[in-house]
Amino acid sequence: MKTFTLGAAALAAPLALAQPALAAPRTFGDPVPVTDTLTFDPIVDARLRWESVDTPARDADAVTLRLRSGFELRHAPSHLSLLAEAEGTLEIGDHFNGLAFVPAKARPAYAIVPDPANVELNRLQVQYRTKQLGLTIGRQRINLDDQRWVGSVAWRQNEQTFDAVRGEATLGPVMADVTYARGQRTIYGHDAGPRTAYDGDFWFLQAGVRQGPVTVKGFAYLLDYDAKEQVGPLAVTLADTQTWGLRATAALPLGKKAKLNLVGSYARQQGWKDNPAHFHADYVNAEAALAAHGFTATGGYEKLGSDTSSGKAIALQTPMATLHKFNGWADLFLTTPAAGLEDVYAGLAKAFPKAKGLTLNVTWHDFHSDIGHVKYGEEWDASVGFKVRKVALLAKYAGYKAKGFGVDTTKFWLEADYAF
Repeated sequence: MKTFTLGAAALAAPLALAQPALAAPRTFGDPVPVTDTLTFDPIVDARLRWESVDTPARDADAVTLRLRSGFELRHAPSHLSLLAEAEGTLEIGDHFNGLAFVPAKARPAYAIVPDPANVELNRLQVQYRTKQLGLTIGRQRINLDDQRWVGSVAWRQNEQTFDAVRGEATLGPVMADVTYARGQRTIYGHDAGPRTAYDGDFWFLQAGVRQGPVTVKGFAYLLDYDAKEQVGPLAVTLADTQTWGLRATAALPLGKKAKLNLVGSYARQQGWKDNPAHFHADYVNAEAALAAHGFTATGGYEKLGSDTSSGKAIALQTPMATLHKFNGWADLFLTTPAAGLEDVYAGLAKAFPKAKGLTLNVTWHDFHSDIGHVKYGEEWDASVGFKVRKVALLAKYAGYKAKGFGVDTTKFWLEADYAF
């Protein structure tokens, strides 16, 4: 009831307080001056989506509407701000399995689409921000680098946020980013029982330096979940781990109309705290993207390794990542298989900025195990997006062909987004 009341207040606030914007000659949704030093910025983010899933055993058709609404108050002289945001997801129809692990809510006749109905307080944070320093306290969105280790899972209707304290500092070419989180608010919403949120002691540590077009960062992710979270099927994904690694990126201009973007990363993960398993699993990522004349050609390799030194295969896991971004949009590998995962991928994208922001994208994946190099399957992903005024429209496809892992899976999405 407390969460519902806070959420309702955040949803109503922009409607009540944004009225002065109607009388001022400014764009709707712009920050509204309250005083000479204080501004009120309304938040509205709406998404209507249809997701279709086709597998040999089960299908699904999920139509959902998601609304985030709230406000941000900014006080310029003190560099302080207060942000409050509620999130609600409405199920339009019930032909999908949104909470497969909750017996009272499960719909086992349908395939899984993890966008269940939900109303919650998504973010509530106080922030201090200058060009060199940042400090954020409260429930917040955290996206680190490419979100392979920590992200907000923005693709799903219900966002992942963290109850955390985050400090950021930049001094010339040197940066540091340190976060301590006490809770991980998942994408499953308030009806998900123990999977609504995971408690623990989590540290996200980054330090790096930038020299010209090259940036190098060292990182550590130390995850100590409370024992009550590590039960049943969650015991593998929520096991205590420490991951240490290095990430380097470079943006190299090739003449006036071309650019080569390079990414390389290596990390090693092992058991930590109360994890009884003794293992050392490697992470490797190498990617090159050549952009020219509106085209971007991308090729890469990613390995989530596995280790058998303990007598059984234990794979590297990334339970706080924005997993939909990686290893295919069909989401067959949200949990790394015990034998690990190798993903070789290539893609081509084309942007048409003069044609209402039209973008086209197609990507191919070839999946194998790390141990034994067993063929898992192949996947083709494609999308087309464009804008009609302030509404962003998206059509998206994923087709996974199973060889040695999972089942043939086809997914299709139609989506409309509006935000200010």
